[in-house]
Amino acid sequence: MSDVAQRPLKIGVVCYPTFGGSGVVATELGKGMAQRGHEIHLFSYAPPARLDVFDERVHLHEVEVSSYPLFKYPPYDLALASRLAEVAEDAELDLVHAHYAIPHTIAALLVKDIIAPRPFPVVTTLHGTDITVVGQDPSYARVTRHALRNSDAVTSVSAYLQAQTEKVFGLERPMHVIPNFVDTQRFRPGRDRNIRSCFSRGVERVVMHVSNFRPVKRAHLVIEAFADIAAALPATLVMIGDGPDRATCEARAATLGLKSRVRFLGAQTDVEHLLPNADLFLLPSEYESFGLAALEAMACGVVPVVTRAGGLPEVVRDGVDGLLIDDDQMESMGSVAAALLPDEERLATMGAAAREAATDRFGREGVVERYEAVYRSVLP
Repeated sequence: MSDVAQRPLKIGVVCYPTFGGSGVVATELGKGMAQRGHEIHLFSYAPPARLDVFDERVHLHEVEVSSYPLFKYPPYDLALASRLAEVAEDAELDLVHAHYAIPHTIAALLVKDIIAPRPFPVVTTLHGTDITVVGQDPSYARVTRHALRNSDAVTSVSAYLQAQTEKVFGLERPMHVIPNFVDTQRFRPGRDRNIRSCFSRGVERVVMHVSNFRPVKRAHLVIEAFADIAAALPATLVMIGDGPDRATCEARAATLGLKSRVRFLGAQTDVEHLLPNADLFLLPSEYESFGLAALEAMACGVVPVVTRAGGLPEVVRDGVDGLLIDDDQMESMGSVAAALLPDEERLATMGAAAREAATDRFGREGVVERYEAVYRSVLP
């Protein structure tokens, strides 16, 4: 067996530090690789939200952007490339894994030119909006296509996203579909009596939603659905996260007379302690390339009720471990949830199936192994 197939690797990981799926997956993947003995160097403009465990094999490199009067907009991509090139040479990185084509892959490809002729493979993972939004913007389309064509390997988090990428950019190169994953030891069933009592007051059902409150998440539809649930049975809605649509959701809850029954918790770093205390998880997104929030709920044994959109049908099996609502039937989400909540036997059966699916199909170890195989395939 060759040296490259056995030795620990030195891997650069470039990601956003946000609570969104790409930042979470990139950080968790880095931590998983470190547990397998690899040396990980994370690059971002701030500490990633999930980088909460000390490991001597995980190194964080914060990218600082200098501000000069000449620059109307700080050139983050150039600052990232400069920092990445410095560490690539000093730490002798074997490769870099860029999460999001723009600007991360472009910066990595620039580094590849800077340190040539030394090999520096670039692996790109597509998470969704880098293709469906940014990549289709005429201002970035050609640059995105260049990033995908010149990466040494490209992965997408769902078959749906792979198909969209091929359709939008006409790519003829192979892509790897590697789904997102969940740490099933961190996200697991187990209610906390104190937390549960804060939400349910002992007798109410608890419904949860977790997102970044961007328009694509359609968080306002969670409020509308909950109005139907609250009219049918005692229940509390817990909204976790923050973003541009939070104020709209708060106002709508007040208008519907639900202010005392809806809790807005803001962004939370310990979602794994909150999710197990829910009875149902609502995610009415207009589009999801995968649906990591739904998967984390499933790992906690919580039944997701989600839109039949994007990659969500690859995660949630309708009627088995969750429910899928067609986009043109979104007004029925509340009544469907209200019918399921009192059915304790069905709720328990589907919750157990959700946990099993998260463990068997989307456990971290199996997915990390697939990424490692991709890494080793691009090494010289």
